[in-house]
Amino acid sequence: MKKLTKKILEQRRDFSLSLLEKCSICPRRCGVNRLKGDRGFCRVGRLPIVYSYAPHFGEEPPISGTYGSGTIFFSHCNLKCVYCQNYKFSQLDKGKEISINVLADYMIELQRQGCHNINFVTPTHFMPQILEALVLAIDAGLKIPLVYNTSGYELEDVIKLLDGVIDIYLVDMRYADKDQSIKYSSAPDYPKHNQESVIEMYKQVGVVKFNKNDVMQKGMIIRHLVLPDNVSGTYEIMRFITKKVSKDIHISLMSQYTPYYKAMNYSQINRRINSVEYEDAKRIMQECDLDNGWIQDDYGLDHLAGIHIKPKKTIY
Repeated sequence: MKKLTKKILEQRRDFSLSLLEKCSICPRRCGVNRLKGDRGFCRVGRLPIVYSYAPHFGEEPPISGTYGSGTIFFSHCNLKCVYCQNYKFSQLDKGKEISINVLADYMIELQRQGCHNINFVTPTHFMPQILEALVLAIDAGLKIPLVYNTSGYELEDVIKLLDGVIDIYLVDMRYADKDQSIKYSSAPDYPKHNQESVIEMYKQVGVVKFNKNDVMQKGMIIRHLVLPDNVSGTYEIMRFITKKVSKDIHISLMSQYTPYYKAMNYSQINRRINSVEYEDAKRIMQECDLDNGWIQDDYGLDHLAGIHIKPKKTIY
């Protein structure tokens, strides 16, 4: 973990919490006073809500490692993806409201269990509360890397507050076209904010760095979920990565799309992707000279993300 002084971390905590008074923590900028319990698009107030926490073995290999990634799954979301596989807690609000002290305790417990990292899943709407808990957890001995596992619908200026805090960004690039992000995730400006935040994340952590056991210590992995009928805009996203980020970045090209939740109501995405669509996505990666990362065999037949992820080439 890249160390900030406690004073700077506390300053980041305080400033980010002030953004909740007229909430502007994500591109929605709802303006509600979450410090008083008011709720905007993400439907959460002052305290974090957690669905589960546990060692997780379904992430990319260098994230899960041998002993698992210490995942904390936050409930609710600042997107409304009609196909979300985690809809029970992202959209239907399953989960438990907890205190900041308890959130810090979760981090310490996962470290004690031997997890390689603390993996904040869907953290965007709880970023200030995460910083609050980190102040306590670091005082209590938290030392392992921190993973910010995000949909990528972030504000660049808010991501800047995480510089020196987050070690690993595991970030989605879901759409290249705003019409698709409006239709399927209710996010008209997703491509703009997604691209700006990805550039900032890369500035902070750079390319992947491993320890002697091939476990990731720092860097960024970009996840790209291939959607049916090229809804995700794979070519445009890969060209953006090549031109604006780095050809050395690690890509996780995901074939596991399954029409969960409300996807059955949308004819364009009411099916799994086929082998031709995924092969096209792999070809685009190669043509864009993006050679680092992972692909999924068997087109994601297992529901767990990453269960079939294998290196595109030897990268360790």
